[in-house]
Amino acid sequence: MVATQVTLTDFLTQNKTQFVIPVYQRNYDWTEVQCKQLLEDIIEIGSREGSDSHFIGSIVFIHDGVHLAGEVKPLVIIDGQQRLTTITILYLALYKFALSHKMPERAAEINDTILINKFVKDDSSKLKLKQTDNNSKAMKFLMGDNKPEDYPEYSRLRDNYLFFFNQINDDSFEVIHNGLNRLLFVQISLERDKDDPQRIFESLNSTGLELSQADLIRNYILMGLAPKEQNRIFNEYWEVIENNAKFESDEESKVSDLIRDYMTFINKKIPNKNKVYEEFKAKFKVRDNEFYNNTLAELKQYAIIYNKMLNPKRETVKEISQELQSINQLEINVSYPFILPVYNDYIKGDLSQKDFIKVLKIIQSYTWRRFVLGLPTSALNKIFMVLYSDIDKKDYISSLERSLVKKRGTQRFPTDKEIETALRDKDMYNTQAKNRLYLFEKLEHFNNKEIVDLNTGQITIEHIFPQNPDSKWKSDLHIEDYKMFDETYKHTIGNLTLSGNNGPLGNKSFLDKKLMNKDEGEQGYIYSNLWLNTYLKTIDQWTITNLGERYNLIYNRFLKIWEFPKVNIIFDSSEEEVSIFQAEEPKDKKLEYYIFRNEKIVAPYFSELYTHIISELFKENPSKFMMTELKDLIVLTASKETLRFATPINDTYFIEGNLDSNGKFRKLKQILIKFEMEDELIIKYIR
Repeated sequence: MVATQVTLTDFLTQNKTQFVIPVYQRNYDWTEVQCKQLLEDIIEIGSREGSDSHFIGSIVFIHDGVHLAGEVKPLVIIDGQQRLTTITILYLALYKFALSHKMPERAAEINDTILINKFVKDDSSKLKLKQTDNNSKAMKFLMGDNKPEDYPEYSRLRDNYLFFFNQINDDSFEVIHNGLNRLLFVQISLERDKDDPQRIFESLNSTGLELSQADLIRNYILMGLAPKEQNRIFNEYWEVIENNAKFESDEESKVSDLIRDYMTFINKKIPNKNKVYEEFKAKFKVRDNEFYNNTLAELKQYAIIYNKMLNPKRETVKEISQELQSINQLEINVSYPFILPVYNDYIKGDLSQKDFIKVLKIIQSYTWRRFVLGLPTSALNKIFMVLYSDIDKKDYISSLERSLVKKRGTQRFPTDKEIETALRDKDMYNTQAKNRLYLFEKLEHFNNKEIVDLNTGQITIEHIFPQNPDSKWKSDLHIEDYKMFDETYKHTIGNLTLSGNNGPLGNKSFLDKKLMNKDEGEQGYIYSNLWLNTYLKTIDQWTITNLGERYNLIYNRFLKIWEFPKVNIIFDSSEEEVSIFQAEEPKDKKLEYYIFRNEKIVAPYFSELYTHIISELFKENPSKFMMTELKDLIVLTASKETLRFATPINDTYFIEGNLDSNGKFRKLKQILIKFEMEDELIIKYIR
């Protein structure tokens, strides 16, 4: 490795040299903001008197040592491509300005020394800066006699060229040119087969080069290959991965997310979002033929699947597309490490179309029922991380259902009985819009070919008993019913419906809402074709009794849409490992062992478990005990004389140990909830 300080002009004007942007580099992504800042710096330095210079950082490149006389010397840029590309675009704008303002000598000087290798006949080596395909096309277009506005594709290179060109005038031309001549940088030259470009690249990245996890992985995969092999691997695998793993609506890349989900599936461990590259590199230390031809082939296949998961319209089977859209609507991204291999099984023929649709419905039933019950979403990460391991391909659906139904505590699959109670009282109006729309669309669309799109704003959610009822509601309703509606049931599913006439119906009485036909507009419920309004057509008043009857209709429809699996699982907490939240109280029982954070500990008495877990959690986060109600809950103090039975949790602090096992059991559950560790404690009683 050789590092030297040079002027940018000396670097760019090297004869028969080509600066090559390799395929593993991220795309050119400087915007007008960065270009404006660079141009301001160049103009500022170019306006100074004297010969002051301006340092712009470093450019790192790989060369092949000795090359044959007469051949163009390629310098492969591994750091600095954004600045180098931007400065080349600025020189191109100066060149075009000089041409259009009758400065042929200045134009020729820029073109022949900065932009092209004048005496090279090979077209592929003609341009000084050799970019990746899309940018190369844009650059060649701009170099020709074309109007930049006519370039047929979106290109940041084109946009930045236009920005620069519009800033150049007769006064600024010389200032900008002078400023460019004063730019200094450090060139770091690496020799292939002698230096380690990957290690140097990582060092540069750790000091501030802002690359995504996907950028780092792409470099890791491609950087060590010979140029010809780089292009093959890029074209055959990586380009397909990048083109598929993205939201097509806004071209947002999701390659980092794809690889994170892929790593979660194969490692059964969720990488930190900022550590995906490190996990990938640790897993695939050896990049041999098997890696390039098998691992990348698998990742490529998953990228094609991922494209349909991100963009459900790409899935040609309508029923699958609809279920994927619903999963996206609920933002159940944590299920992706499970859906990826299941989708792959469907494509390979290991899973029928009917059963794949069933799997997607089970995922929704499981997660949606949990939402209704208010169970923590944090539990879902670990569940979907390992769920595929429980699949028996000979009994796909039943094995999946059994695995989910066997979950206990906060991981559980809520039963019909739990849903009946929770759904009746849950505020379904003041919740996230995505959840609200999902619920009403599913209820309305079930066995109904007339699709209702709630995203257009034409049909909205309507309160039957209004949010701001007029005085007639008080006279129409018994005082207790009015109070119950107003305080308890106003925003619950029983009192909510859909209407295309929410405005006209407003806060009017129920009978007015039912029969309204103002200007023959048929606004009333009686004219509605929506299922959610069917029951409302049959009644003439809205009471708590009517709400209960309508709720039962909705509840029964709910159970058909979000089904509880029809599998029989018999639980016996005296024989099984169970979550503390599902276990019986420990009075008159003995522990065989407990598992806390995957560590198995043998302890016959619940008091030992209680003290150990509090000690561990206090060690990690003492402020959570000191600054919350937990301090009073466990009677935490440094003065053991104030306690009836002082139990030490460290050398300084004590807790009250004078309470029975059931009391400790209940307190411990409250502590785990506070720490969001509901799924971290498993206990096993002696039978």
